Amino acid sequence: MSLIAPGFDESVIVRSAEAEVVGRAPTTIRLLADSSSTGGALSTQRVTLSGGADGAKPHRHDGSAELFYMLDGTAQLLSGDQVVTAGRGDLVVVPPGLPHAFAAAPGEDADILIVITPGVERFEYFRHLERIAYGKVPPESLLDVQEVYDTYFLGSAAWDEARA
Repeated sequence: MSLIAPGFDESVIVRSAEAEVVGRAPTTIRLLADSSSTGGALSTQRVTLSGGADGAKPHRHDGSAELFYMLDGTAQLLSGDQVVTAGRGDLVVVPPGLPHAFAAAPGEDADILIVITPGVERFEYFRHLERIAYGKVPPESLLDVQEVYDTYFLGSAAWDEARA
């Protein structure tokens, strides 16, 4: 069994009012702690989705697990070929390499705390997504940075069917 020895020696404290917010309704992301602030232990953000909004399309991370904790609302999560509906207080942890995606359930809101461990520098990834949403860069530009963010996009018939 291996243990990740994080390289930081002080607590990371992020006040709600100080967290950077990326996007706007129906999808907002609060950037809480990036890998560089936790010595590589984790990166975390809070994603708020309203009215059945999509969160992330099917993808995988080769080097990190991803934890989804439902703070409130109802979400759909792809885990492999299975689509799971999760509600307030539910936890889903996806191992490295397993395809996954998430969205608010149709017609619902979802507030999700997401933790990736070991951490990957993710803040710039979310800023990149915001630039795509505002038409500043094309969606295909994400393909050029998949390795940088350990985020590899995939197709999923199960996800497409659940979100249709």
